[in-house]
Amino acid sequence: MNKILIIIQREYLSRVKKKSFLLLTFLTPILIAGVYAFMIWMMMKDDTEKRTIGVINESELVTPVQSKDFTTFEYLENTSFEDAKKMLDNKYYALLKIPKDVLESQSAELFSLKQVTIEVKSEVGSQIRDYIETIKRSKIIAEANMPDLEQKLAATKTPISVKTIKFGDDGEIKQSSTEIAMGLGFAMGFIIYMFILMYGVQVMRGVIEEKSNRIIEVIISSVKPFQLMMGKIVGVAMVGLTQFLMWIILSGAIIMIGSAIFLPGLDASSIQQASSISQLPSAGQSMDQAQLNMMQEVLGTFDLNYILSILGGFIFFFLAGYLLYSALFAAVGSAVDNETETQQFMIPITIPLMIALYMAMAVIKNPEGSLAFWGSIIPFTSPIIMLVRIPFGVPLWELLLSMGLLVGSFIFMTWIAAKIYRTGILMYGKKVSYKEIWKWLRYNR
Repeated sequence: MNKILIIIQREYLSRVKKKSFLLLTFLTPILIAGVYAFMIWMMMKDDTEKRTIGVINESELVTPVQSKDFTTFEYLENTSFEDAKKMLDNKYYALLKIPKDVLESQSAELFSLKQVTIEVKSEVGSQIRDYIETIKRSKIIAEANMPDLEQKLAATKTPISVKTIKFGDDGEIKQSSTEIAMGLGFAMGFIIYMFILMYGVQVMRGVIEEKSNRIIEVIISSVKPFQLMMGKIVGVAMVGLTQFLMWIILSGAIIMIGSAIFLPGLDASSIQQASSISQLPSAGQSMDQAQLNMMQEVLGTFDLNYILSILGGFIFFFLAGYLLYSALFAAVGSAVDNETETQQFMIPITIPLMIALYMAMAVIKNPEGSLAFWGSIIPFTSPIIMLVRIPFGVPLWELLLSMGLLVGSFIFMTWIAAKIYRTGILMYGKKVSYKEIWKWLRYNR
């Protein structure tokens, strides 16, 4: 056990002291914040191109389209289509031709020298549709001889807000949010997918490097291959966990500083006050009802028990999933001489991860289905699928079964990987096949 701890310490310190680790740890949160700030700036930046569209109106409609925002519609009176076509690109971005039978055909034509944007096409279509619907509605009202029918019909439009309420084990009711559960589940699954690939490959590269430098021949003279591999896997896991925690802390600090600078009026006390129904702003204030409902859902969902259950599940499956796959990556590293030979062995390892990521999209829609159940039980997909299911609520026996199978699979795969490691770590200059690895697994020494 002492030898494993020494190897863990060596792997951990040798990596966290590298300049690349320090730069990546401290620069990544700044880079992420910069990307989000750039995206917000791009959305707020008012650089939409102003376009003028010529309109040839052959129908009886008066003004089926009207200028709006950055699109100007200019009606061409006494101008033929051929003459208007000559003005394309010089004066007009596109030509809109509204046919005489537009009410029957329900279609119009948009001519241009280059492909028009989806915004322009949608704007033209929605304006003509709304205009025709208004005409048809007015005709029905006139035939019904009820001048106030339109107001009565408009009054029947009732927006509905559906709140999701969960019953606790003690019968207590508390508000929940399906959208938050979906977002949390998929985000946690994607995080562990990226973490396994990123740091699992580091384990493999470390084994290959020691093997190619012949350092391993000195190391295994004093420790067993199983101890060496276990120490390396756990050491790199601690490096990744340290980096991940630093990213969370630094990102949180950047968000808090940025909020204090750019959103000084937003503090925790105001949010807490807004969670009380008696203190919610009235209809005439700046916050609309949809925003209030969303805030109530968020504040009602994130109670202490909910946060602890998600955090506990994330930590366990985050580490256990990494340990399981890192054992396989370490076995691949011990079986080959260089990184170019790893592709044929990495494909069977990465395929279950990719399948789990695609399964997560279906599991979000049906977290109680058979696909969700078996995906969260099978160890090679459970780290991702179970994290997707946890925000929706998982029966305790399913959670314990998944955890037990994952731990058991990690121990078994570590034993398998150790047998490959024991033989492959000293093999040089020979390309290894699956048949050769099967022979190594059958060795009894």
